[in-house]
Amino acid sequence: MATIGDINLTADGFEAVIFDCDGTLVHSMPLHFEAWCEALSLHGAANIFKEDVFYAMGGRPTKDIVVEINDEYGLKLDPAKVAFSKREAFLRKLGQLELIDEVAAFAESLRGKLPMAIATGGTRLVIEKTLQAVGVSDLFEEVVTADDVVNGKPAPDIFLKAAQLLGVRPERCLVLEDAPAGVMAGQLAGMTVVSIPVPLNYARK
Repeated sequence: MATIGDINLTADGFEAVIFDCDGTLVHSMPLHFEAWCEALSLHGAANIFKEDVFYAMGGRPTKDIVVEINDEYGLKLDPAKVAFSKREAFLRKLGQLELIDEVAAFAESLRGKLPMAIATGGTRLVIEKTLQAVGVSDLFEEVVTADDVVNGKPAPDIFLKAAQLLGVRPERCLVLEDAPAGVMAGQLAGMTVVSIPVPLNYARK
């Protein structure tokens, strides 16, 4: 059993564990926010994305967030171009990434005992580079990204795909998530969800 804040992490009674990546396993959310700010500024929309809104929208695909920003502010940003700029800005920051130690220790404690997967709203390129940067690529049997499903979080598709690939029924899966969209997605998938406190991300700034 591992502890994170007031939460006791245990996989007892489950047949697989599925982890979100950003903000759950990897301390990357502040860097993603910086990348967002750089990308939006590059496309003429500086200072419109507030940090609390960013955290509330965590877990969702980048292009979906751009569409919502357009709707909210009456803008006409190109989702694909903003997503590309945001990705490039984040990739320049890979050397600053750190694991969230408590969650990483929990995953390490399950190595060889239970199948594990990553289920993330990020793109495959970024997530694979993220996992490589923090040295945990070999921990997970499967990595499911926004590129692998039609509907991103808060739809349950990513988690259901991960369970399918692991060969485990959804109700036998434990999910670790930090973002509201991800928590909802895991619950809609019929899985048990442990919500990782977002203050862990703020505390590491």
